[in-house]
Amino acid sequence: MRRIKIISGNVELTAEILDKNPMTADAIWESLPIKSEVNTWGDEIYFSIPVDIGLENPQDTVEIGNVGYWPPGKAFCIFFGMTLVSEEGKIKPASPVNVFARAIGDVKVLKKVKDGDKIKVVRI
Repeated sequence: MRRIKIISGNVELTAEILDKNPMTADAIWESLPIKSEVNTWGDEIYFSIPVDIGLENPQDTVEIGNVGYWPPGKAFCIFFGMTLVSEEGKIKPASPVNVFARAIGDVKVLKKVKDGDKIKVVRI
């Protein structure tokens, strides 16, 4: 199983790459390590990455801990709660995402990460 570590300041989170969207997962894996700057959108952090791939088994709702790729923004997204367009009981991204990984551990640590913070994603 391939794993990644997401690091922003003193916040670290590990995620497992899933088999669900192999083209997306492989493209992101091959682009690592990635350094970027965080954007927040409710309880989601996202940031631009050097990957350009279309939709692959897109999801318009996600679960806490899902890690996805958002094609319109060429962005890496981590969902740790409700976004600004979520509905009761449904976590919704701005538009469909390719879920390619699942966070291990308490994703609520991401509440400490703020807009503009530096972030890094590496293979482990």
